[in-house]
Amino acid sequence: MSKKSIVVTKVCEGHDNPIAELVQVACKFDSEITLESDNRKINAKSIMGIMAFNPSDGMSVDIVTKGDDEQEALVAIENFLVCE
Repeated sequence: MSKKSIVVTKVCEGHDNPIAELVQVACKFDSEITLESDNRKINAKSIMGIMAFNPSDGMSVDIVTKGDDEQEALVAIENFLVCE
């Protein structure tokens, strides 16, 4: 399991539909990917979960990944949420 705490920045600026695009990034990996914030945990591969979670600028988020490609998944989700 890998875990990293980040602060979401500029996620909407670089993407036309950031919610759908975040799910697409997550679905590229076999690992389980969970986003956690304020006692909420959602599956990053769930469009409905991401819509309810609504990652926005300044939000503190823990990215938790578990599986064979967990490091790659963690980096990809982090890069998406901090627009790198």
